[in-house]
Amino acid sequence: EVQLVESGGGLVQAGGSLRLSCAASGFTFADYSIGWFRQAPGKEREGVSCISGDDGSTLYKESLKGRFTISSDNAKNTVYLQMNSLKPEDTALYYCAAGRYLGCVNVAGTYDYWGQGTQVTVSS
Repeated sequence: EVQLVESGGGLVQAGGSLRLSCAASGFTFADYSIGWFRQAPGKEREGVSCISGDDGSTLYKESLKGRFTISSDNAKNTVYLQMNSLKPEDTALYYCAAGRYLGCVNVAGTYDYWGQGTQVTVSS
């Protein structure tokens, strides 16, 4: 059974940092792309970043480049999202997702499995 469990969310002041974790199980990590998405109240889900399990290639939402960094520890089947210089507009429920393909894209429809999400709240 495929499982994705996010953790690391919380309340942080603007300018602060958080590191989200996505612990994956039930599939061969190297065969999948893992993506981070977020959804703020009243807004559509948007792709934040993704990483391809085979070669570690990454993709970012353009406006988040330089503040967010995705990485993976294949030995632990875990993907991380380091978020720095957080802004109130980063407040959202953050999800990780897994898609059985390589060469990731930040498109929700390409992912087959989703976690429950972890809340990130950035206060001004």
